[in-house]
This record gives sequence, structure tokens and C-alpha cells, in this order.
Amino acid sequence: MQKMKIRSKAIQQPRKVLVQALAALTLSGALLPVSTAVRADEADKPGLLQRYTVNIQDLVIKGLEFVGVPYRRGGNTVESGLDCSGFTRLVFLDSNGIDLPRTAAEQAQLGTKVSADELKPGDLVFFNTMRRAYSHVGIYLGNDQFVHAPKPGAEIRVENMHQAYWVGKYNGARRLDGVSAVPSKALSF
Repeated sequence: MQKMKIRSKAIQQPRKVLVQALAALTLSGALLPVSTAVRADEADKPGLLQRYTVNIQDLVIKGLEFVGVPYRRGGNTVESGLDCSGFTRLVFLDSNGIDLPRTAAEQAQLGTKVSADELKPGDLVFFNTMRRAYSHVGIYLGNDQFVHAPKPGAEIRVENMHQAYWVGKYNGARRLDGVSAVPSKALSF
């Protein structure tokens, strides 16, 4: 047991670096080139694309930081474990101050519907895993990858959306670009 604890601590720092590198690589393929021409009075203000990409980077990095956290049905905290919608809710709240509803089905009602060929990092992706639409949610990372809290006995992980299991259960995606941060009840982290 002690060997496992030592190994776990030794992995934590390189894991954080790996998470940040993966996020940077994922996002680099999804961003458009930005013109450097700006007005003098606008020089200190970040542009819309820059604000958008920073928020998405924060969101993706925060989501990847939770990889390895155990699944717990109804879970809302890292310490006790997270379920799929608890995970997405915590990521959006912690990274961008957006307080999502508690269930995957409620989260599926927010933002703008996005087709599978228009997915961008930070979009919510939904699946039918419990014989009902929008019963599971994850966060799209780019390159057909998404991060999610899969099921009891498992941990938050990254998976490929083109695996046969996920292809057959895909319900759609939502982009939360029109959803703004609002004051919310604090979650205990």
C-alpha cells in the first residue's frame, strides 16, 4: 500500500504537465489565426477570439485535471467523487464561473445545438447510456476525444468518441457560448 502512495505522489507533478501539454496540443488545432492589427485604444483589451480561446483553454485544462477522480452517482465534489453531470458542472463553474444545472438532461437544454462535424473543444457532448436521451454528458476536447465520468467503479477519463460504444449512443452536442457566468451557490470543492 505504501508503494502505491509513493508512486501516486511521484506521478502527480508529471501528470499536471502532461495535462497542460495535451490541452495545448488539442487546442492548437482548433484555433484560427488572429490578425495582429489593432487600434491604439484597443491594444490593452483582449479580443473576442482571445477571450474565447483563453476561456476554452481554462475549461479543457480544468477538465483534464480531474482525470483519475473516482465516479460516484450524484457526486458533486472531488473528495467524494463525481458523476458525469457533477463533473461538467464543476469544470464550468471552476473554470469560467458558469453554473450549469445538475443533470445531463437539463444541461442539454442550454446553449446552441452543434452538429458532430462542427464540434469544438469545450462543447458538451451527450449520450444515451441509460435507455433515455441525454442521460450522459462529457466535454469535447478536440480530435474526436472527450473527457467524462463514465460509470460506477471507474474514474474520470478521456475516450475516443469514435469507439463503437460511443458512436451508437451519441445524442448530440451543445455549445455554451451564449451562456454567461452568473452568481451561484458555492459548491464545496
